[in-house]
Amino acid sequence: MPRYMIAQLDEVAPVDCPCGASRRAFVTPENSVATLHMVDIKDDARPHYHKKLTEIYLILEGEGAMELDGERVPVKPMTAVFIPPGVRHRAVGRLRIVNVPIPAFDAEDEWFD
Repeated sequence: MPRYMIAQLDEVAPVDCPCGASRRAFVTPENSVATLHMVDIKDDARPHYHKKLTEIYLILEGEGAMELDGERVPVKPMTAVFIPPGVRHRAVGRLRIVNVPIPAFDAEDEWFD
C-alpha cells in the first residue's frame, strides 16, 4: 500500500456544506493531518467557526469578501486567508476556493451562533 494519496478533485463528488458545495480530498479515517477541499461558494454562506481546525483559504476564482470576526475583507484570485480556531468566518460572493483544514476536516467541528 502506498504511503501517499492522490485526488482528482474534478472527479470527487461535491457535498453540501455551510459555504456551498465542497469537493473533499484525503478525508479518510487514517488521515488526521490535513485535508484539501475545493469549494464553490454560494452567495449566502453561513457564518461559522471551528474549535479545533485552522483553515487556509486560497481564492481561485471570483471576487468578493471574507467576513472574519465581523470584519469584511475584500478578496480576489490568489488571495490567501489564514483562519485560526475560534474566528467566525464566511465567504461572501460567488467564489471558488481551495480550503486546507488542519488538522484533517471533522464535520463535528462546525459551530454556528
